[in-house]
Amino acid sequence: MKRIILIGYMGSGKTTVGRALAKELGLQFYDLDWYIESRRRKTIPQLFAERGEEGFREIEHNMLHEVAEFEDIVLSCGGGTPCFYDNIDYMNSLGEVIWLKADPEVLYKHLLMGKTERPLLKGKSPEELITFIREQLEKREPFYSKARHVLNVNLMDTYEKINISVTKAKELLHL
Repeated sequence: MKRIILIGYMGSGKTTVGRALAKELGLQFYDLDWYIESRRRKTIPQLFAERGEEGFREIEHNMLHEVAEFEDIVLSCGGGTPCFYDNIDYMNSLGEVIWLKADPEVLYKHLLMGKTERPLLKGKSPEELITFIREQLEKREPFYSKARHVLNVNLMDTYEKINISVTKAKELLHL
């Protein structure tokens, strides 16, 4: 039975690497945000708007406890998931946690390319955005650094480099 859990800041490639890793290992892939949206029948931005961040984090915590119990999965978590409640310790108790680590500038570029609406980034100028990413990474690093494995994903801008990241993830897990 395998549980591989990917954490990291938004834009670090958790869903991209997670999907590819699951396919490579013959495991089911779950994205926690998508799971929440399908179970709650609302988008993450809608849940944030209705409940605020605190209310959303409670839902996220409960859904994490549901989906992380599944067996033979690769689970991609939201950027803030490890930083609330006992989530990171819970994840570590259930499976192999990999932190997809990237520099703020790389994350900024990835987020600009992405099409997803991200409530925490709304209405920020480029300068405010890079400052915000830096500050959040500083706050989140103590949680992210509790992961058993760290995978540097600064260079993941082509399919070939994504495959290299998947290979490195497998090496970290001795698979």
